Parts: sequence; C-alpha cells; structure tokens
Amino acid sequence: MKQIEMKKIAKSYDKQKMVLQDIDMDIEQGEFMVLVGPSGCGKSTLLRMIAGLEEISDGILRINGEIANHKLPKDRHLSMVFQNYALYPHMTVRKNILFGLDVQKVSKKEQEKRLKETAALVGLTEYLERKPAQLSGGQRQRVALARSICSRAPICLMDEPLSNLDAKLRDSMRAEIRRIQKQLHLTMVYVTHDQVEAMTMGDRITVLDNGRIQQTGTPIELYNKPENLFVATFIGSPKMNTVVGKIYGEKLIINQSTFMNMTKRQLATLPKGEEIIIGIRPEFMKPVNQESPYAVSMKVVNLELLGSETQLVLELDEHLFTVKWQGQWHIKEGENVFVSMDPECMHFFDKHTKRNICPANHSYERNKELREMKETIVI
Repeated sequence: MKQIEMKKIAKSYDKQKMVLQDIDMDIEQGEFMVLVGPSGCGKSTLLRMIAGLEEISDGILRINGEIANHKLPKDRHLSMVFQNYALYPHMTVRKNILFGLDVQKVSKKEQEKRLKETAALVGLTEYLERKPAQLSGGQRQRVALARSICSRAPICLMDEPLSNLDAKLRDSMRAEIRRIQKQLHLTMVYVTHDQVEAMTMGDRITVLDNGRIQQTGTPIELYNKPENLFVATFIGSPKMNTVVGKIYGEKLIINQSTFMNMTKRQLATLPKGEEIIIGIRPEFMKPVNQESPYAVSMKVVNLELLGSETQLVLELDEHLFTVKWQGQWHIKEGENVFVSMDPECMHFFDKHTKRNICPANHSYERNKELREMKETIVI
C-alpha cells in the first residue's frame, strides 16, 4: 500500500527559480526511504513539504490516499525528528517525551503506558527524571526519537538526526533507529547527506541533485547500476574512479598509453572513436602480477593502512586512482604496483549527457569467489 505519493511536486520561493521540480515518488507502508544528496539539493525542503511545514508550489501530495497539499501538519498523522533534537531544556525527559499527548487528549493512564513501553524500547527508563543538559548527545537523540514513537504516528520523518553525533555514536544510533523502525513497522522518510547512512539504513534510496531526482532504487541497485555519473560518484566510499578514454577497433585506450581488449557486449553498445567517461570502483582495481590479463603498472602516491584494509592513491600518466585492498599492505610511496583494469568491472558514461550507457558486469559468475565464501559459512 502506498502511504505517501508525490506527483510532479515542485517548490519555488520566488516563482522564478525552482528549488524542487518534477518530484515523482511513492513510499510504501512500512518502508524506510532515504533521501540523500549534497547540501542544497532540496532534500530537507522536500521533507518539510511532506510534513506541512513548507507550502507546495505545484503538484499533488497524497498521504494515506488523501490529498494533503493544504492539510495542517497536525492533521497529517506523522511525527518529525529534527537535526537539533528540539528538546525543551527546562523539562525532564519524561515531560519531553509526553509533550503533545495532552493536546491529542490521550488519557494519563495511556500516556504512562506508552511512556513505559517507549522508554524501555530506546533504553531511557533510568533517565526519565533527568533534563536534557544532563544527557549525552546520543541520549538526547533517543529522547527525540522516543517522543516521535510515543505519538503513535504511523509516519516518521527524520531530518539529518545523526549529524551532530561523533562517528562511533552514529554507527550505534543507525542500528538503533533501523531496529525500532522494523519493530514498529513505521513508514520512515530519512534525510541525510551521508551516503554511508543511506546505504546501510534504507530499503530504498532516492538520490537528489539540483532539485531533481537522479535515481531511486535499493542500495545495491544504485551501487551496481547507477543511471548517471552523479549517482555513480556519489554512492560508494571511496568514490568511483573516473577517467576519459576512447575505443579504437576492439581496444579501449586510456591516456593514450593503456590499451585493453573489450568484450562483445561492450563493443556492441559503445561509440567508436568518441571520448567516453570510464568509471571503476576502488575495490575492483585488485592487486595482480605482471602476467595477469588487464594488468596495469601504476606508481604509489599515497598509502593509508586502515587495519582491516589498505587504501592507496595510484598514479597513471598523471591521473590519480584510489584503490581499496583487503588486509595490510606495506608498500613505499614511489614504488610501482600492478593492478587489474578489467573492462568488465567498468561503467561507461556518455561524456555529454553523463548517462550510464554500459554498466559494469556484476553477473553471478563474476562473483564466484564471493559466492564460494558465502557457501562455506552457511550452516
């Protein structure tokens, strides 16, 4: 069932420049939808339009099948968690969580029941008599989340709720929010600029840029089959490597010095003799020996040992590539290493439209190593 429907939604503050335009999106009941994009792309504005805090300039918004363009926020049956928590400093945790239930005419007995259940759910039972100043950042965020849960609204909107937390706390709160959303079967719309949050939390992700939807899909769909260069480079960490190349005959030429044989699939799709943008993810540029197919020699410019993996910056004809290898590699800067530049692992983008005209081949057979690994751990 579609709980939120948006058709040709647009937003303009001055009736000249469009902040958002042609937004078509459906969000299913119980779905975790993430809106992601760079600062200024319009994701928070879109969330506020769903909440009723911003007017809709054009298009139709439906919530639970009813047109909601001009409904007041209180009549939309949703809750919202803000980036700055929005807690009342003079009130205890108990009163902050229960705030608003009196207006909804919820009985005191029902309020206490909800409070007890919600506090236990988010781990705040022992903090109910404290005030926000006596809590850590993660605990304050839990209070804001608890207030949303206590309202029993079926839709929860979150506007970058974890951006004020440190990295370790963000990791734990990501898992906490996802667990609660699944347990309560909430429909959640979550705004973030952090693509790691988007990839780890969302059932589906909508990528926005310059007020337009670039692509909507599952995290894996966006990662494996990005529709354009923006999505390809925005989703994934470290971001996808890109370089300009050409196809002559049956070979791909990069920087006029690196030649690789192309597959029949690629040759049938890609233009000949024209410049195209090539994209390859850091983890697919694997270390190989000199005799391996598609081996390319590159100079090490920088190396970062991250414990379980090593991240290197490599140079090929003054063009830099980032690679990510499993394990700890002790290589000195200035040394040369051989890496695989397999065309099957490459995406090809039109230089002018930036559309993905030939995605990488993420077929089952090419993931044989991963498949065999999974089979060994299944009990």
